[in-house]
Amino acid sequence: MIYLFGTLGFIAGFFLGQLLLLRILRNVPKDELMLNKSLHWKYGVLNWAVALITAASAVYLYKYFFLL
Repeated sequence: MIYLFGTLGFIAGFFLGQLLLLRILRNVPKDELMLNKSLHWKYGVLNWAVALITAASAVYLYKYFFLL
């Protein structure tokens, strides 16, 4: 069951990260997004970090509420 919470938390975090990137990068031209590799690393890592933090939070909440 803990794997389920971790997986669902990771997927939810990934989508949350994508929504965050849409908000942050809304005024950046498409050409710059496609050609600037520093943006790929900077914001790509941000998205994965949000996904991992959300997965860890989901596992923590599962342990806290269900495994008293």
